[in-house]
Amino acid sequence: MKKVWFLLLFFSTIFVFAQQEPNLARYKTTAEKLKVWLKYTNEILESEDYPKLLIAAQKGIELSRDHLAYKSRFYFLKGNAYEFDNNQNKDAAINYEFALQYAQKARHLKNETSALMRLSYAYYALNETSKRTKLIVYIKQVLDTTKSTYTKSVLFGSLGEYYLDNAQYETFIGYQLKAINYKKLLKKTIANDETIGVSYSQIAAAYTKMKQYNKAIEYLNYAQPYIKTSPYISAFSCNYYLQCFVPLKNPDSIQKYYTLIYTYPSRKDSLFLNLSFANRSVSEYYANAGKINTAFSYAKKAVALAQKSNDEDIIMEANAIMGRVLYEKGEYKKAIETLKKASQNALTYDKESFVNINKKLSQSYAALGLWKEAFRYNEIYTKSNDEMMQESAKQNIANAEARYQNKTKGQEIKSLSTQNTIKNIQIAEAKKQRFYLISGLILVAIIGLLLFKQNQNRKKTNQKLQLLNQELDEANKIKARFFSILNHDLRSPVSNLIHFLHLQKESPELIDEATALRMQTKVITGAENLLSSMEDILLWSKGQMENFKPYFKETAVAVVFQEMQKHFSSIENIQILFENPENILLYTDENYLKTIIRNLTGNSIKALDKTVNGKIIWKAWQQNGAKYLSITDNGPGGTQEQFKALYNDSEVIGIKSGLGLHLIRDLATAINCKIEVKSEPDSGTTFTITFLK
Repeated sequence: MKKVWFLLLFFSTIFVFAQQEPNLARYKTTAEKLKVWLKYTNEILESEDYPKLLIAAQKGIELSRDHLAYKSRFYFLKGNAYEFDNNQNKDAAINYEFALQYAQKARHLKNETSALMRLSYAYYALNETSKRTKLIVYIKQVLDTTKSTYTKSVLFGSLGEYYLDNAQYETFIGYQLKAINYKKLLKKTIANDETIGVSYSQIAAAYTKMKQYNKAIEYLNYAQPYIKTSPYISAFSCNYYLQCFVPLKNPDSIQKYYTLIYTYPSRKDSLFLNLSFANRSVSEYYANAGKINTAFSYAKKAVALAQKSNDEDIIMEANAIMGRVLYEKGEYKKAIETLKKASQNALTYDKESFVNINKKLSQSYAALGLWKEAFRYNEIYTKSNDEMMQESAKQNIANAEARYQNKTKGQEIKSLSTQNTIKNIQIAEAKKQRFYLISGLILVAIIGLLLFKQNQNRKKTNQKLQLLNQELDEANKIKARFFSILNHDLRSPVSNLIHFLHLQKESPELIDEATALRMQTKVITGAENLLSSMEDILLWSKGQMENFKPYFKETAVAVVFQEMQKHFSSIENIQILFENPENILLYTDENYLKTIIRNLTGNSIKALDKTVNGKIIWKAWQQNGAKYLSITDNGPGGTQEQFKALYNDSEVIGIKSGLGLHLIRDLATAINCKIEVKSEPDSGTTFTITFLK
């Protein structure tokens, strides 16, 4: 019956649905093909078609080649095919060994964990004691080094199984409880819950072996909330309830769980196994009660169902109860025949069953008067029973030693308690001193922190004051700059207007009626243009009061030229021309540009004051991706010294000495322009504005 728990733990992790074999030609890479084929192979395992699983797993192995993790998994599935198809455990073990080998090479811990778990059972089924012992040593090494919760949850369970098989029940329970604790740390799933339920049921089985039936029932009750989703596992749980209630002689509970087993759907590999086990338990109950005929009817069912299950362990147990019932009926020859069948595998699966079978064989031969055979089987019984009792005694002695050591340690603890009390007082005093010292250090640290914060705040305040001073200085510069613009841009038109008014007042005889009318018209037009320019400049100034920065937008040169033509329309004796054949568009600040053009035009008008046929030409063009504006006059020209304010920041300036050039330089820099001047005496002057990209 021990095989049952391995099957439960294994199948409770599989939930897939069968489908058609995939067409691998549809997938380009080997990795894609392997992923699809592994899914398909797992589905075959779920459908329990083990011959088909064997073929699919072999194909997966061949497809894997250098993909070691996949190769490990397909060898594992091939081992499943052999193991669950009529218990071909030898072939299963070979494939599990390959699965373990490739998992280790691939460093795939999950595959390694699965292979170790199944290989441990395979060695148990094959009675490969030496191999299994070495495997358990390795499993302990893995558990000592791994941090994987999943691996610990599985391998602590396998380690516990080993000690269960060796009748070391308390050690088994300790490891199984560890496994349960790690399983509870895993992500909550139905499959994981079911493995927890199986582990609790295994602990219950161990308590049954120790004949602590009420304790076993307690752990079976712990298992119920975890296995309620699986009728498959619940059917096995019912059988273990029966194992407890038969020796407790509780007929109502026996009937309840016996009937309940028949209501659960089950897998085909466990249906007959479960039913055989249930009938064997009920047969044992009636045999103990002396109702041999009733016991015989249940024993017959147990044997028939065990044969259909193909499980050697279950067949052995069914034959054992049948042999006992036949002996009780007085059919000694049939009892001997049946008990001999049971004895073939009894020692492998359950030493206690082996002892009881040989006892009944001895009694059956004695009943027939075959004393030689009776004596031989009695010797086997006595020897095996002595060994079992010795193992039990060793376990009891070990438990007694453990209890004695615990008692001794308890006394040592009591003797040390007084010393610990004194030390605790000393530690408490030391803690007080340490507390006062730490408090003093913390207070000093707080004072230091406050001083540091105060210093930081002072620095921040100084930085703010410095920033405010810088802003104030910048504001003063902005104010000075606007006064410069207003002075420079408006002084010339106003002076022309005043000049005309003085001339009209002081020397009216010099002006005839036609000239006076023409000049009045021109003065009115100039005044209107001057007023428009003043409004334009003042609005711009208002918008720039807080933040003197350019506002870039697409600006048509034609519009700017048109405004400049109107602004200087009152100028006489000087021809001002504007050339813009390509209708140039500039991405710049319109007000900055107007101010630069007004200042440069005003400077040229001043330069032409004594020049006959004075002429000023503004041009706009583009060349090699760059855009240009230029102003050319035919005035007297000048030297580089006269234009020093256009290039030198340190040049001393005043209202009449370079202020206009200084202003032009600052505004041009602000809108990413470069101004160059070319002037020769008696040849005129040209200012070129280059708009940088």
